[in-house]
Amino acid sequence: MPKLWNETIEAHRGAVREAILDAAAALVSEHGLLSVTMSQVAQEAGIGRATLYKYFPNVEAILLARHDSQVAGHLEHLAAVTQAGGDAGHQLEAVLHIHALMTYEHHNSAMAAIMHHDGVRQRQDIFMQDVLRRAAESGAIRDDMAPQELASYCLHALTAAAESPSRAAVNRLVQLTLDSLRPRS
Repeated sequence: MPKLWNETIEAHRGAVREAILDAAAALVSEHGLLSVTMSQVAQEAGIGRATLYKYFPNVEAILLARHDSQVAGHLEHLAAVTQAGGDAGHQLEAVLHIHALMTYEHHNSAMAAIMHHDGVRQRQDIFMQDVLRRAAESGAIRDDMAPQELASYCLHALTAAAESPSRAAVNRLVQLTLDSLRPRS
C-alpha cells in the first residue's frame, strides 16, 4: 500500500479510537461508571457496535485505555518540566505541585477512583524516583533514604490533595512534603 494510504488509515483509526475514549468518558460523567454499555458508547461515538468491538472488548477496556492515555499525558507534561532545565530542587517542586494539582482536580472522577491500577502506579513511581534521585544528588533534598522510599512517601502524601478543600490547601500540602524532604542539618 502507498505510504499516504497507510498514514490516512492510521489517522482514521486514531480518530475513531479517540472518539470512543471521549464518548465513554462523557457517558460515565453523565450516567455513572456502572451504567455505561458498549451500545451507548458506539452510538455516542457515531460508529457501529461491530466497529467498536474491533477496538475494545468491553467498557472497562475503554476506560482503562482512556485513563492510561491521561496518565501518559500527565507524565509527558511532568517530563517536559524536568527537561526544561533549572536546578533539580526546583524541578522536584514543580513536579510535586503538578502531581498534587492533578490529584486535586480529578479526585471526583469515577474513572480515577477505579482505574489506578498497578501499571499506572509503577510508571508514576519510576518517574518520581528519577526526579528524587537527581534532587538528592544535587543536595536539594535528603540523601539518607532510597529514592524508592521517598517516591512512595511523596506519592502517598500527595493523595491527600484529593480531599483538600482548596488550591491553597494543596499548596500547603506540597510545601509540607517538600519540607520533609529537606536535607537534615
